[in-house]
Amino acid sequence: MFDIGVNLTSSQFAKDAPQVVEDARSAGVTGMLITGTNAPQSAKASLMAQLYPGYCWSTAGVHPHDASTWNPEVARQIRQLAERPEVVAIGECGLDFNRNFSTPAQQEAAFSAQLALAAELNLPVFLHCREAHARFVALLEPWLDKLPAAVVHCFTGSAEELRSCLALGLSIGITGWVCDERRGLELRALLPLIPAECLLLETDAPYLLPRDLKPKPASRRNEPGFLPHIVQQVAAWRGEDPAWLGKKTDENARRVFRLG
Repeated sequence: MFDIGVNLTSSQFAKDAPQVVEDARSAGVTGMLITGTNAPQSAKASLMAQLYPGYCWSTAGVHPHDASTWNPEVARQIRQLAERPEVVAIGECGLDFNRNFSTPAQQEAAFSAQLALAAELNLPVFLHCREAHARFVALLEPWLDKLPAAVVHCFTGSAEELRSCLALGLSIGITGWVCDERRGLELRALLPLIPAECLLLETDAPYLLPRDLKPKPASRRNEPGFLPHIVQQVAAWRGEDPAWLGKKTDENARRVFRLG
């Protein structure tokens, strides 16, 4: 089972990142993708991935929250990072009209620039979309035939939005959000609609700790080592064997990100 979204550069992992990686390996996690969210964090993600060759890889990009930082120098830095062998996708990039930490115009400019960069470098994109689906699709769709793959990370949209994403050929990343009995029930009901070959699983650690973990962890920090729990729960709600689903989603991740 492969974790496609780990924010290992988070300050929450500053003291024990090596142990977190080792715990994930011991738990049966077969690999992980370390998320880059801006230029400095993307550089840090790349360096961390280099410490675990063949087990960790990273993305390089600018999250919509940080879109206001996008400029020619940042674009140059992301391009340079993307040429490293451990960097296997552009992102996390996209639109987030829920908080608008960067203006919609800034978000759209940074997103479009990163789509163009991914197409030029023939890299997959690792995508973020929150309360911006129509605009997200309008900007993304013209690039899809120029991109090797596209993943909607941490999907939490509606049934209609899911069908739209699947129709476009996007892969769908599912997190422990579905384990939340307050917020995750709608998404949980959509799980059987996702074709197995389009499904990817992730923790988004240290965020989105599954609320139904037993025993409940002393810390609220999510970890990639909790991915087996998400696999178990998603498999149950999809009516599939957990071992099969873990293997299938691992294969999907390695195909999408073209890992050896």
